[in-house]
Amino acid sequence: MTIIWSDDRTGVDWQELEALYRAAPLGNKNADDLELVFGNSMFCCFARDNGRLVGAGRVLADGRDCAYLCDVAVLPSHQGTGLGKQIVERLLTMSQGHNKIILYSVAGREPFYAKFGFLRMKTAMAIFRNRQSAIDKGLLAEG
Repeated sequence: MTIIWSDDRTGVDWQELEALYRAAPLGNKNADDLELVFGNSMFCCFARDNGRLVGAGRVLADGRDCAYLCDVAVLPSHQGTGLGKQIVERLLTMSQGHNKIILYSVAGREPFYAKFGFLRMKTAMAIFRNRQSAIDKGLLAEG
């Protein structure tokens, strides 16, 4: 496995990225929406193996105070190889200098992110468009 890294959105096949998120599985993310959200992100990371997109992630950031690491995904064929760790490390390096770096994890993946120094926030709150779905997935808790 020889990974070629890119931080450049130019030339990204958004349909291929859509398929990556579906396979990862991180849900159904529309190619046009992915192009928009990656385009609005300060930092992006793409990993290719023999020309095939096998991993990606991004960071929404304001350049000083807050960076939000999100949408880290790795194809199942490349999971368990350290690729996800490398994506997170690259995105954290890009985000250095921000006062805080936040994320929310897929339920059950918190120990993975704890290895990078992430701790649970005691006061974090969120509003999701599909509230019940977020509750069912363990992302939100009522009360």
